[in-house]
Amino acid sequence: MWRSLSKYVCVFFLLALSGLFFLINNINVLENLNCQTVSTLYQLQSSIHTAFFSEAHFPLDRNHSYCGLLGQEPSPEEALEERYLLESIAWPEPMHHSESVSLDHTSDPAHSFFVILPARGRSEWYVGDQLEAFVQMYDFQGHPKSHGGDFLLARLHSSELEAGVAGQVLDHRNGTYSAIFPLLWQGSAQVEMTLVHPSEAVHVLRRLREERPDRVFFKSLFRSGKLSQTTVCNLCLPTSQKPLCNYTDAHTEEPWYCYKPKLLSCDTRINHAKGGYVKGLLTNKEALLFQGGVNIKVHIHPSGSDSVTVLPEKKDKADERSSMKMEPTRITPSGYYFQGSWRALTGGVIRQFNDSSAITQCLKGKVVYMYGDSTARQWFEYLNDLLPELKQFNLHSPKNVGPNMAVDSTHNILLRYRCHGPPIRFTNVIASEMRYVANELDGLTGGSNTVVFISIWSHFSTFPVQVYIRRLRHIRRAMVRLLDRAPGTMVVLRSANLQALDPEVSLYNSDWYSLQLDWVLRAMFRGLDILLIDAWEMTLGHHLPHALHPPPIIIKNMIDIILSRICP
Repeated sequence: MWRSLSKYVCVFFLLALSGLFFLINNINVLENLNCQTVSTLYQLQSSIHTAFFSEAHFPLDRNHSYCGLLGQEPSPEEALEERYLLESIAWPEPMHHSESVSLDHTSDPAHSFFVILPARGRSEWYVGDQLEAFVQMYDFQGHPKSHGGDFLLARLHSSELEAGVAGQVLDHRNGTYSAIFPLLWQGSAQVEMTLVHPSEAVHVLRRLREERPDRVFFKSLFRSGKLSQTTVCNLCLPTSQKPLCNYTDAHTEEPWYCYKPKLLSCDTRINHAKGGYVKGLLTNKEALLFQGGVNIKVHIHPSGSDSVTVLPEKKDKADERSSMKMEPTRITPSGYYFQGSWRALTGGVIRQFNDSSAITQCLKGKVVYMYGDSTARQWFEYLNDLLPELKQFNLHSPKNVGPNMAVDSTHNILLRYRCHGPPIRFTNVIASEMRYVANELDGLTGGSNTVVFISIWSHFSTFPVQVYIRRLRHIRRAMVRLLDRAPGTMVVLRSANLQALDPEVSLYNSDWYSLQLDWVLRAMFRGLDILLIDAWEMTLGHHLPHALHPPPIIIKNMIDIILSRICP
């Protein structure tokens, strides 16, 4: 009898073992579930996997890194707003996808041209008029393009007057474009047109954003006593390697995950850091669409003159406006440069704070909180370097990471900077210092002595836009709560800015990604009682080269705008 029972036990064990292997081989169907659900199931899979197989290594598995939701599902109201925002930033598709089209049939700035159209009904331009340039795109074989979707930038400028203003580009979806400029100064005005990316390259960037949100990966160090281990972290991780540590924020429900170290608990996480960039993202054909000096940020040449002479405004002239309908997501220029200084077109006169004592008097009795990425830290560094009585307090934190604090006890001025929560591509941020902006805003008392700066955009460029929308939604709610309980609080929001691009940077931080985030930010905060610093137009209108961290003269103009609102 025992011999017979032993035979059944062996059969049962073999069946159970087969079931376990079947579960392991098919567990990947779970990847279509949201990350929070997968986390629990994944821990079961990983414990089985560890018993029978060697440990998997990072970087991330290319075929199992995409998570459709990247967090909690939105409510019906949030989903409706999200749908509206995504529709508002929709970009024209190329006629042929990048996998099938050859470089010869893509947009070539060397063959393309623009021409300044004649003034309406006359041969002269006056201040207050609107200038229009017509752009015709051609491919590398010299054939006119028949579809739109190219990413173009337009600028009107005068080097001798140190003047510049951003233009608005209208895509006619047939290979032609219009660039519209307001004429705001008397004298010379020169048109500059730039191809940032051809439409086929934009298609590649869009695919990478949706399919490869892991192309920048992160890591955390876990340590307890003498035992330590580093694992990969991200908004969503593959469900085929190891169990996960769930660091989803309890208040905002912003998701964040790390692979659980083999011998340590999730509570032993020490820090957060950028891990690196995933390489080999493009096919050979796609790589040809990202060539410096060929089709990344290359000027388009004029056919004929590229400049006009603008005469003084005619006092008796009727207001003439272009009959061309503007895109609903674009706004008229927020300002322009003249003699090197930014002049706002709305919101009052901007004072020039050229003396440190004037800035000190304006900020007297103020507490200034700065939240965001390194472009927010630039404001902290500018003021800290400029004001002699402002002394930075040593918090024993890395200078480029923060948190940072500076105090002027004589004039009762306090400046504080803190980076935003993950994803943030800084090195070695202490885990306890990873704070979400919305939570920080909820912790502020606010009031007429409080100024809040926020700049959050660059580190979201590799993720689907829905991730950025959710983050801004939490910040907006916290901002509304702050303004409700302390109406005198001044809130300053900074938009995205242009930057230098090369073939590699384009895949992670292209200006096209930044433009899409910029449009979303403007739409979501429109109507709130805040000050928007239009960094996009301030970097586009300026003559200096684009940079992720704009040069000091542009930062000065931004600070002048803010101080002019504080001390009109």
